[in-house]
Amino acid sequence: MEPNNHTRVTEFIMQGLFDHPHHQGLFFGLFLCLYAAVILGNSLIIVAIVLHPPLHTPMYFFIANLAMLDIMCSSSVLPKMLENLMQEKKNISFEGCIAQLFAFTFSGGTELLLLTIMSYDRYVAICHPLHYINLMSKRICIRLAAGVWSVGVINSLVNTLLTLRLDFCGPNLIKHFFCEFPPILALSCSSIYLNQIMMFMADIFLAMGNFLLTTVSYSFIIITILKIQGSKGKQRAFSTCSSHLLVFTLFYSSIIYTYIRPTSSYSLDKDKMVAIMYTLVTPILNPLIYSLRNREVKIAFRKIFLFAMK
Repeated sequence: MEPNNHTRVTEFIMQGLFDHPHHQGLFFGLFLCLYAAVILGNSLIIVAIVLHPPLHTPMYFFIANLAMLDIMCSSSVLPKMLENLMQEKKNISFEGCIAQLFAFTFSGGTELLLLTIMSYDRYVAICHPLHYINLMSKRICIRLAAGVWSVGVINSLVNTLLTLRLDFCGPNLIKHFFCEFPPILALSCSSIYLNQIMMFMADIFLAMGNFLLTTVSYSFIIITILKIQGSKGKQRAFSTCSSHLLVFTLFYSSIIYTYIRPTSSYSLDKDKMVAIMYTLVTPILNPLIYSLRNREVKIAFRKIFLFAMK
């Protein structure tokens, strides 16, 4: 009896991001600059947090983790997209597609969990400030971060291995500019029932579960802030969590639009634009959001620039 878990397709063809071949060079230059901004901005945040002692706090420890995930998310998609922009045949090997699936799913799922941990950090800081040192000690923060990364790896590994067991016997045109589970599963010529079940469970536990936990945390935070006497006290308390709330809103708005909406409302062009949002735009904005309003981050940046100028 011949096994049915073989793969006949050895490469996939990408539909690409734009249907304007004469403007490919312009788009290549634009996205190369944006990708460089992702790497530079998030790397600066990481270096600033590592080198500047006043930033050695739980909040900035998790921000450094977020910056690493943003770099990984963009790097899982942008290099291959840039390569395909300069080629007439926009292809990717089967192995390269699987690697892209794993890296992208890992970074996205881990970021969902990390944003929830960051909301818990803000909840403890505002609602239980006297217990903050004990509840968010260095050991606890490291364990929380390790747990977040471990769950992200397991989730991505399970879904990727389930994809490897599928048959792909043609067609091989991916209707996207990178490998993502929905367009890849649509090309399978074998049953994807188990894959859909696991993806549904991941959506429920990772996306919806973390969204609800973060919403609950901010509900308690807002209630606590409203009880504070004086507008200055309220403003100071809100400023400590406003940056994270903005990052949370940007990330989840694109995720909800992409994955949690009726199938009848799908639009390939709109989906591509939203994918650009969470693979490129959000990773660029996150370092700006966390640095523009923070005096200590600005001081750390100045130290880095002065050191680089020597």
